[in-house]
Amino acid sequence: MTSNAGSAQSPFDPRQHRVERVLCFTAHPDDIDFGAAGTIAAWTAAGVQVSYCLMTDGDAGGFDPADREEIIALRTAEQQRAAELVGVSDVRHLHQRDGYLEPSHEVIRGVVRLIREIRPDVVVAMHPERNWTRIQKSHPDHLAVGEAVTRAVYPAVENPFAYPELAEAGLAAYKLPWLWLFAGPEERENHFVDVTDTVPAKLAAIRVHASQHPDIEATDGTVRGLMLRTGQLAGLPPGHSAEAFHVVKVNGPGTIAGF
Repeated sequence: MTSNAGSAQSPFDPRQHRVERVLCFTAHPDDIDFGAAGTIAAWTAAGVQVSYCLMTDGDAGGFDPADREEIIALRTAEQQRAAELVGVSDVRHLHQRDGYLEPSHEVIRGVVRLIREIRPDVVVAMHPERNWTRIQKSHPDHLAVGEAVTRAVYPAVENPFAYPELAEAGLAAYKLPWLWLFAGPEERENHFVDVTDTVPAKLAAIRVHASQHPDIEATDGTVRGLMLRTGQLAGLPPGHSAEAFHVVKVNGPGTIAGF
């Protein structure tokens, strides 16, 4: 995939750390496309297997009262089409209520179950910390995703005695190598991915979510501008676009249990 740039503080070096499987957790249909679809398109083009898990059905979204009875089916179909545009066919759902998501043990157990099943090299999730500069990134459901995933990643995923019913069902404990968080505070961002080549795929995926973003031209312009600004922050050449992450090494060669 495209290499990271301008991220001297990042513990992740794409030249050294191989990525074969990725699992992405978001709150609503369209979150992953705004936050990371450029990176995901680059991963899938390189042969990486990427799966999505949407924690809510997006049932509180949309603008047209006439869509209320069909909004879940509509948004589910939009996300499936958008995922396919960036090379993703595996889309899972936790079916929590939009606007009511909490990092409950029911939700955390669902996250642990899926991570143990897929056993990814990288988990991508929304950030648990609020972004005060652009608060729209910090919908309460977004923060709940970040908190639930972070609690699941350590220690529950790797603790064989956490949610023992999962181990009994054959889902053994697993040490996740990497957690990539997006949509958090800019001061947390330590890893940038040059997505210049995959901007068209990202924008095409976003356009699919017409029930949420009917002004396509304004949405395109805003997203392009934000990616160009991120490219500047990453130190990329003029005209390059980037996506930003807070990358956390969860388990590596020097990791000791409990530290």
